[in-house]
Amino acid sequence: MTKADLVEQVTASIARTAGPMISKKDCARVVDAFLEAVKDALKQQQNIEVRGFGTFKIRRRKTRMARNPRTGDPVEVAARPVPVFKPSKELRALVAEETGSPEPGEPVQGAQGA
Repeated sequence: MTKADLVEQVTASIARTAGPMISKKDCARVVDAFLEAVKDALKQQQNIEVRGFGTFKIRRRKTRMARNPRTGDPVEVAARPVPVFKPSKELRALVAEETGSPEPGEPVQGAQGA
């Protein structure tokens, strides 16, 4: 899904629930503002928690030794912060439900008994 698809879906959702109160252009501004707020918070090393969705965090990667693939020489990779996303329990359950993942102990569809 692209950002344009997201704007289209949010605009349609608002139109269904509250009537055509917001234009696509205004909805795009809202989506852009949300994404900018997330980027700014992560840039300032802050966590963002969206209840029922997940948490955006900054995790610190340690310094490590790697190898140059061309020469095979060892190269030190410096420590650095990286953004990570941890989905909420609700989101994980929703995704597992939508993909049709079997619950523990539930037989897999299409499996033939011997």
